Amino acid sequence: MSEESLNEKIQIALKEIRPFLESDGGNIELVSVVDNVVEVKLLGNCVSCSVNQMTLKNGVEMTIKKYAPEIEKVISVS
Repeated sequence: MSEESLNEKIQIALKEIRPFLESDGGNIELVSVVDNVVEVKLLGNCVSCSVNQMTLKNGVEMTIKKYAPEIEKVISVS
């Protein structure tokens, strides 16, 4: 699969989860995809939220894997 189409799938997944993050005053952006690892940056209230790692694993990572099952993990970078 081309890197461009993988990025498109990830953007679709982020678009799906973004309204939930925005409802709590947060947001997310794609930083990079390297060796089937997605790096994202949490923004707004998501940065200091006490459950942001749970949201990252149970929300963001799960949604990305739904669209791009080849992704192994999602990590947050600052």
